[in-house]
Amino acid sequence: MTTDIKPPLPPFDEASATQKVRMAEDAWNSRDPDRVAQVYTEDTIWRNRAEFPRGRDQVRDFLQKKWARELDYRLIKELWAFEQNRIAVRFAYEWHDDSGNWFRSYGNENWEFNEQGLMQRRFACINDLPIKESDRLFHWALGRRPDDHPSLSDLNL
Repeated sequence: MTTDIKPPLPPFDEASATQKVRMAEDAWNSRDPDRVAQVYTEDTIWRNRAEFPRGRDQVRDFLQKKWARELDYRLIKELWAFEQNRIAVRFAYEWHDDSGNWFRSYGNENWEFNEQGLMQRRFACINDLPIKESDRLFHWALGRRPDDHPSLSDLNL
């Protein structure tokens, strides 16, 4: 068991759950597999589409492959619900493949955290919608979404 502590810690209230969601969004928008993998337990269990990474090393490998394939990735996450050590999130992200085809991927995640605030389970369901480049809505510079950028709800997504 790791001794890492990643506040905010469960049990979550609305403010701490919202903060945890934004921290996750920021980490994923970094597109840094090492940074992202550190918020999961050593023995984390995932379901991501039809892939089932187990443990930080497999998560890191999964993310390296993901961001090599999903170029110019920009993500927005939004809190859906929370209780005790669990958080439900909805999200959308835009990306293109190496042929220049753009997509908006929509999904939902269920997260479960240990007492140290590390995510021990992540279950994601994701659907990809082909879009025209002119239909993109996420235009900030790569990296963290600016605080004044519209949320998913603001964008009616």
